[in-house]
Amino acid sequence: MITSLSSLKLLLDRCSRHENLITQIHSHAITSGLFQTHQNLASKLLNIYAKKLNKPTIAHKIFDQIRDPDLISWTCLMSLYLHSKQPLKTLSLFSDMMGGLKLKPDGHCIVAAISACGGSKSLVVGKMVHAMVVKYELCGEKPIVSNALIDLYARNGRVDLGRRVFDSMVVKDVASWTSLVNGYCLCGDIVFARKVFDEMPERNVVSWTAMIVGHVRSKNVVCGLKLFREMRMEGGECNRPSSITIVAVLSGCADIGALDVGGLLHGYVNKVASLVTDVSVNNALIDMYSKGGSLEMARKVFNKMPQKDVFSWTSLISGFALHGEGRSAVQIFNNMVLTGLSPNEITFLSVLSACGHAGLIKEGQTLFDKMVHNYGLKPTIKHYGCMMDLFCRAGHITEATELIKKMPMEPDAVIWRSVLNACMIKRDLQLAEIAAKKVLELEPYDDGVYMILWNLYRLMNKWQDALETRKLMRNQNIKKQPGCSWVEINGLVHEFTAESTMNQLAVDVQTVLEILSGQSRFIHDIYIL
Repeated sequence: MITSLSSLKLLLDRCSRHENLITQIHSHAITSGLFQTHQNLASKLLNIYAKKLNKPTIAHKIFDQIRDPDLISWTCLMSLYLHSKQPLKTLSLFSDMMGGLKLKPDGHCIVAAISACGGSKSLVVGKMVHAMVVKYELCGEKPIVSNALIDLYARNGRVDLGRRVFDSMVVKDVASWTSLVNGYCLCGDIVFARKVFDEMPERNVVSWTAMIVGHVRSKNVVCGLKLFREMRMEGGECNRPSSITIVAVLSGCADIGALDVGGLLHGYVNKVASLVTDVSVNNALIDMYSKGGSLEMARKVFNKMPQKDVFSWTSLISGFALHGEGRSAVQIFNNMVLTGLSPNEITFLSVLSACGHAGLIKEGQTLFDKMVHNYGLKPTIKHYGCMMDLFCRAGHITEATELIKKMPMEPDAVIWRSVLNACMIKRDLQLAEIAAKKVLELEPYDDGVYMILWNLYRLMNKWQDALETRKLMRNQNIKKQPGCSWVEINGLVHEFTAESTMNQLAVDVQTVLEILSGQSRFIHDIYIL
């Protein structure tokens, strides 16, 4: 029996991804009665079915075949549902274990429960589990439980409670610091995140990535790129960028059009075998090149991908849509459907947007009907917004207003803003005033609405109404928001706003302009003489 058990374990280790062989081993274990006497074998099969074969239903059946599951078996099944992104089932199992069997949880079991509370945003249950941690004294010398608690509170928007856990820890590792940094980033407090980050005794790729992602998500992309540069300069094996880091930086490059930085990063990706074949990295490269206007490079990356998912196709469609290549975007969509992949809601958003920019009204209407009737997808407010944009760009105000009446939800500011823009083209003042009123009810401080109305009144020679609009803006202290742009020079990205003079490069530019102005006046004086 022992030899048979050893052989089975060895086979499980060597052929854990071959479902047919695993099924045979599973059958042999049942007929031999090994589940009743060797629960570690059952747990091993649980892990294989859950993590490698992605068969949670079979894994749960294995659990049910164990006569008296111990703490290891319960924890294994909890981890199964946690990795399958079913945190509520994890919590249900934890409740069954604690209530029915009166088992005392250990560190691994409690971490699974805490992580489930974080994933399901169950703050109240999380506090109850925290109470169990204190009751059973599970924090101990190892920080893994405390780290999970910090992450739990951060995910629920209570980073202040996470900070309390952090401050009470006797032993802190790099994961403890990183959890707190990530907590502040999740709550949008980049200043405190950077303060904790600078105080870290040591950093790894996860902590660097947390800071970079935090800056990119908070639209502070330039600082995120600077952090990545610092990370690469610091070097070391523990600071080697992961796929998550690369995706975050490429996303930042896409947002501000930093193609030079993105191109250098692409060169780095080509040197690392694990990154070259990573679908998420390639998707980020497609997105970066597409948004930067380099559609040919985006297509090259796409064509070289050994595997493509729905997001790969959607990123390429979105890129062509963004640059007015509507027919190409529709053709790519059709090619995707021919491969057998089913488009999702985001794919339809991209292709409908492409139709709107290219004026493909019939194609857009056909795709919208297919989304509902062929793929059974329920249109969201954004899909209706794309259709409104499609009609309004073409000046089909009647079709747009009819669609508003058929919508199952109330139109948002984006939809009414599309109507307002169409009224500007058609000079439909009556409908424009209705649309403007609707937008301002939803977004009272939208400066663009006032400017459109002002321009429309001027075009219709209604100067008194135009002056009243400007007066209303002044009374409500509404100012036109300054434009923002980025310039990439020698790999460095500089940010400019219309009212900003803080950037050092802007100061240098101003200095050069003053010198040129002085020289031109000097030359002008010579010609006068």
